[in-house]
Parts: sequence; C-alpha cells; structure tokens
Amino acid sequence: MKRLICYLLAGIATTATLSAHSDEASWTQPQKPFQVYGNTYYVGTLGLSAILVTSPQGHVLIDGTLEHNAPLIEANIRALGFRVEDIRVILNSHAHSDHAGGIAELARVSGAKVRASVAGAKAMNLGGNDPDDPQYDGAAHYPVIANIGVVRDGETIRIGTSELIAHYTPGHTPGGTSWTWRSCDQGHCLNMVYADSLTPISSDGFHYSGDATHKERVKSYRQTLATVAALPCDILITPHPDASDLMERVAKRDQGLQPNPLVDTQACKAYAAGAGVKLDARLVKEQTERPH
Repeated sequence: MKRLICYLLAGIATTATLSAHSDEASWTQPQKPFQVYGNTYYVGTLGLSAILVTSPQGHVLIDGTLEHNAPLIEANIRALGFRVEDIRVILNSHAHSDHAGGIAELARVSGAKVRASVAGAKAMNLGGNDPDDPQYDGAAHYPVIANIGVVRDGETIRIGTSELIAHYTPGHTPGGTSWTWRSCDQGHCLNMVYADSLTPISSDGFHYSGDATHKERVKSYRQTLATVAALPCDILITPHPDASDLMERVAKRDQGLQPNPLVDTQACKAYAAGAGVKLDARLVKEQTERPH
C-alpha cells in the first residue's frame, strides 16, 4: 500500500497537471487484459481501469475510459474469450472523460444498457459538461450518453449470478459511485471493491468549503470517506489503477508471491484515510486563499 499512500498524500496539484480532462500517456497505452479474481477481469488501458464482471447469463462492464479507447477495451474483452455483445449493462464510477468517454461507443457496439447515479446520469447526458462538477470548465468532453437508467444508492444490479451494489460516493464529482460485489474462485469468495476517485481536485475558483456560487460540500465528502472505509473489502480496484497499486500488486501475484498481494482487507480504510488527509490539506489551502 506504500504507493497508494504516496499517491493520496501528495500535495494538492494544480488543475493544469491533474485535470480530469487531461490526457496522460498511460491513459491510452494498451494493457494486456487479465483476470483479477474469479469472474472479475481488467480490460482497461495501462493507466485507466475498465472492469468486466462475467456470468453465463451476461456481463457487466464498469467504466469506458477515454472515448478513443473504446476499440482497445472491446479488443481486450474479445482477447479474454468473451463476447462484447454479451455485456448487458455498463456502469460508471464518475462522469469525467477519462472514465465515461468511451461508454457511448461501447454501449453502441454491445447493445448494453447504461446505468449511473442520479448526478452521474445528468453529467453524462451533458457529455461531462456539468456545472455542478468541481472541475467544470464549460465544455463538453465526450459524446452525450442518452437513455441512461438511474441507479439508486444501495441498489443491487443483478446480471445472472453477478450482483453489484451501488454506493453513492460524491466528492470528486457530485455523481461519484463506488461498486461492490463478490467473486469466487474454486469456492473461495472475496469482496471486490471498485472505489471511485477521492481526490479533491477542482477548476480555479471552486471551494469545497463553499462560497457565493458553490454550496459547502465538506460534510458529504467526509461521509463518502466513511462509506469507503466501511465497505467489505478484500480486493480494492480504483478508476486510476496506480491509486491502488493495482499493476504492482498484479505483477507480484503473477511472480507467485504468497499470500496473494491483491488481497488486503485494510486497503479501503487506507485509501479513505489518505484521501481524508488530502481533503484536510485542500480545506486549509482554501482558508488561506480567502480574502481577509
């Protein structure tokens, strides 16, 4: 978890370097798909996660990464021996272009329904151009996604033998959603968590502590951190895989290291705790920037 903590405890970065709409090299770099555990597979790029949860009756895809990554995700799914056309539903962590940009195309080629939180559906209907987003910049960033089904907080999405539970986790965006499910291998089942991004990043002028144009969001942000910390958590995956050391842990697992480096029952607590420290630093920064 060392890199996870370093990732979360880094100083508050500038919008120019950590904008959700920037495009880092690893975000488009192909990544060989792999089994995470049981019926859970990684089908994203090196720097952006897309997760396939399979069942004999159909599959669930979480996140679509960038718009131009859709063909890579489709190819990764087929490389694992699964049919894209068997995806029944596409879910989302949050509606920034690096996680929702490819969803419209993936929904088109698969015929899958798209489900998102109330605020997430609103943002995707706007192509990511949501005035309530801390990183709002007045521009659409990906194709508008229409006909989105709303998923409620605590609702279970059932596709065949797969049951995924939605956990509203607003903060990084208003519609942030984390997902939990169980995956089994030879009768041994683990709690899987796809925890949304928790970094308090914004465009210039936005204040999480509230101002004349933005309501105070600290209370809901702290509730999100408590929610993530309390999730049943054996394997943590995050929309940016480096935020949970995913590739490093997979490499160690594939080298035969035991116990399984992917399994860490304290990972969600550590992820939330690190984000809490970063939020505190952000709030201190906001206070120092206010006119006296």
